[in-house]
Amino acid sequence: MLFLMASAVHAEDGSQLWLRYASNPQSATVTANTASPTVAIAIDELKRYYRGATVSLQKDPSLKPEAFAITTTAGGQVTIAGGDDCGLLYGAYELLRQQATGGVHAIETAPRFALRLLNHWDNLDLSVERGYAGKSIWRWEEIDGDQGQMSAWMQQHVEQYCRANASIGINGSVLNNVNASPNILTDAYLKKVKVLADAFRPYGIRVYLSINFASPMVLGATATADPLDASVAKWWKEKADDIYRMIPDFGGFLVKANSEGQPGPGDYHRTHADGANMLAAALKPHKGIVMWRSFVYGANHKGEDRVMQAVSEFKPMDGLFADNVILQSKNGPLDFQPREPYAPIFDNIKQTPQMAELQITQEYLGQSLHLVYLAPMWREFFGFVSPQLLTGMAGVANIGDTDGWCGHPFSQANWYAYGRLAWNPDLTSEGIAREWLVQTFTKEKAFVDAMTEVMMSSREACVDYMMPLGLHHIFKFDHHYGPEPDGFKAEYPLEWCPVYYHKADEGGVGFERTTKGTGAVKQYRKPYSKLYNSLKTCPEEYLLWFHHVAWDYKMKNGKTLWQNLQAHYNRGVSEVERYCDVWQQMRPYVDAQRWQHVADLLDTQLDNAREWRKVCIDYFGGFVAPSPALPEGRE
Repeated sequence: MLFLMASAVHAEDGSQLWLRYASNPQSATVTANTASPTVAIAIDELKRYYRGATVSLQKDPSLKPEAFAITTTAGGQVTIAGGDDCGLLYGAYELLRQQATGGVHAIETAPRFALRLLNHWDNLDLSVERGYAGKSIWRWEEIDGDQGQMSAWMQQHVEQYCRANASIGINGSVLNNVNASPNILTDAYLKKVKVLADAFRPYGIRVYLSINFASPMVLGATATADPLDASVAKWWKEKADDIYRMIPDFGGFLVKANSEGQPGPGDYHRTHADGANMLAAALKPHKGIVMWRSFVYGANHKGEDRVMQAVSEFKPMDGLFADNVILQSKNGPLDFQPREPYAPIFDNIKQTPQMAELQITQEYLGQSLHLVYLAPMWREFFGFVSPQLLTGMAGVANIGDTDGWCGHPFSQANWYAYGRLAWNPDLTSEGIAREWLVQTFTKEKAFVDAMTEVMMSSREACVDYMMPLGLHHIFKFDHHYGPEPDGFKAEYPLEWCPVYYHKADEGGVGFERTTKGTGAVKQYRKPYSKLYNSLKTCPEEYLLWFHHVAWDYKMKNGKTLWQNLQAHYNRGVSEVERYCDVWQQMRPYVDAQRWQHVADLLDTQLDNAREWRKVCIDYFGGFVAPSPALPEGRE
């Protein structure tokens, strides 16, 4: 019976994402009081997929830009009012989402953040840094910049990319890696960028570019990249003018400077403000922005705790940046770990606009091989950093050219959840998970309930089988996949080595960041500075982040630290074992192709979780006096 039921479900590769709208044999009547390419898309989507009789699209200047309101009548008439054309498009996709998830109802909503961007770490050679779903979808050789055309493959993928992003309210795309090639600013590539910008525009998506700070020098136009050199400022101004002649709504530049070997103003003994403001001056006549990343550590902070360096670097410059500069900071102070406390830079920068950078691609969370739903992690961040303090959101994309876009079918949920939270950070993780499951798989309650629970618990399970109780950055070098708590290489900076972060010895384990150690706790606002400083009051999920703790330290449950560490690793493995069992029961509800794909990936995740447990318990156990081991669960 199970085989027959599973076979009856149409097999597919996941390329439709959550946009699985059933075509309406009798198209809806859709009218509008305005016309534009954007409104035409809204009308087309509704005519093809809305199963009601009539929809009226009405531009309403009383609503804010991008905002929309849906109203209904007892007779089934639906009106979508939008503050602008993009608002009407977002309203159309909201109506289709409501239809797919449970029923049409009235709503009025506006985006919380003005900037809701995807950051693609895509390189011009089509590789994707920290990308786990194939190569870049930007096949530059298939874009004819002179003719303004794309290949059929590109046209299909760009259209689906734009539809997906518009359906969740994403309004900007940084096309290339923050470790940027200067060649992106050559005329040949800018013509290709224009082709993409023209395709994105009707969907309300603006194009941005990551830039290499030394571009004018590397491209041979100047002898230096010193931001205070007049020839450098002139080159950037002329380059900005050229870009805006081709792309009038170009968004601006994203900059990684003086970080991990990237060039920047520090190479000339200039400040980040000097560099950012020079670029900002070039962009300001066109209303463009500079997003300057605060992910800076190393050269100027020898011996300083890495998690403190962003505040040390940027706090003295607060208020010195031009008004079209935004500081872009990762959600945590280290580097997208499975769990980190929030980044204290959000407490310390008061006069410079900030945007939060989240990582959708699972660099440190099993990449595209593990089912780990990230919305609970992001909601955790918003519990500490008020959305009101932020100008925008940036999400490091998990998109590639594989058939299913994201490698793991459930990794699509993280792209979806990012967009929904960037629109409204008050949405619940569970509500978003249910929306995505219903639209992506089935409305069957047994499936949705079971897999919502799996998704909601998956991030905590990942923390348990990788780095519980505040352990962090004990991954293998370079690729950050798999455990290596004994990792040390003399040729690497110490702050890239796992042993630097856990500091395990016979006396205990953990990084002392209290006032008795590096003092990192002092960068946090009250009450967290005091809370984290005390071993007694520090939340146990951050314990080893802030404290070096004895192996026999008694924790809140009365058991020792070592016993608790073992228990977490065992629990993490047990959870993945349970996910495998649950997924077996989901077979009747999922097409055979995706069911098998997820089943295979869960088997891989279970093997990996067991490896993490064994490697970490064996390694850390070498520092601990012999004690009874806790049972590991089934193998």
